[in-house]
Amino acid sequence: MFVEHLQLKNFRNYQDLNLHFDHQINIFQGDNAQGKTNILEAIYVLALAKSHRTSKEKELVQWGQSFSVIKGTIQTRRNSLKLEMQLTSKGKKAKINQLEQRKLSDYIGAFNVIMFAPEDLTLVKGSPQYRRKFLDVEIGQVSPSYLYHLSQYQKIIQQRNNLLKDFTKNEKNKLELLEIWDQQLVEYGSKVISKRLYFLRHLEKWAKEIHAGITDQNEELSILYKPSFPLELGNIDVQDMSDQFTLRLQKIRKQELFRGTSLIGPHRDDLYFSINQIDVQSFGSQGQQRTTALSLKLAEIELIHDEIGEYPVLLLDDVLSELDQKRQTQLIQTIENKVQTMITTTSTEGININTLKRSSIFYVEQGLIS
Repeated sequence: MFVEHLQLKNFRNYQDLNLHFDHQINIFQGDNAQGKTNILEAIYVLALAKSHRTSKEKELVQWGQSFSVIKGTIQTRRNSLKLEMQLTSKGKKAKINQLEQRKLSDYIGAFNVIMFAPEDLTLVKGSPQYRRKFLDVEIGQVSPSYLYHLSQYQKIIQQRNNLLKDFTKNEKNKLELLEIWDQQLVEYGSKVISKRLYFLRHLEKWAKEIHAGITDQNEELSILYKPSFPLELGNIDVQDMSDQFTLRLQKIRKQELFRGTSLIGPHRDDLYFSINQIDVQSFGSQGQQRTTALSLKLAEIELIHDEIGEYPVLLLDDVLSELDQKRQTQLIQTIENKVQTMITTTSTEGININTLKRSSIFYVEQGLIS
């Protein structure tokens, strides 16, 4: 799939913008704070109904305006889609071919993107929260059921935590309510974990192959899911997982009541990366950590293709300058002639010359594009 046309109204520093893109590589060049990243952000919001930079939607609306609109024409192998995202103080409205979608989960997945920004290079050594977000964003694009189960789980966690904080001894009615929340926590939490395990098995297959190629077959990358409680993973099914989850909740009941919060579940899980059986987060070099992050992002591209039969659009936000020529070459070889790519950069110096030859270059200055 590819973005053919993008139209912005009152988005960030763009009052009115119309852009037509090359089907292969598009480079946006300009100094910092000119609006390059805003274009990639708009495409990201068009796909996922949220920004990768801020959770405050009012920041996406141009100063002094009450609304923002992002429109895009997306070409897939099967058809052409007209997507629209409206942002106002009252919330978001999403449309596909002019039909408003009742739920955002009905909208997300129509158009797929992979964002690779400098902060993604810290995917390995950053906080567990960042790795969970990585899983949730990518799985959510290809699995509407995962989005639903995750959303339900998050609501339950919030309600359960409120109850735990307000719990005092011998309150029978609250204890009965807690048991109800426990059942729902286990039900949706087990489904979230199960889908993550499925996703990671397929992601690891591609990441291993890509990482081995980058390192001339000298390094073997492995990915391990780290649940927040003892869990026999293997070929475990959802029912077995639910049983283990329930038993663990019973064992830590007093701890949770004392601390007033939910101590286990997918909201506290993490990922573990190793190279040649050595922990990359603790002992890997900066180069190994960056190669791992790059391998994961490139593996995502192939995984989405496996799942939906289409390659996503790749958004590279000022990240090529962070990669040496070897890693740039591996990236370009992966996307060549099959993945539409949007690149932002302050300078084309250092970018692979073959990449530049096949690119459409847009110059960005103070919100104006030429």
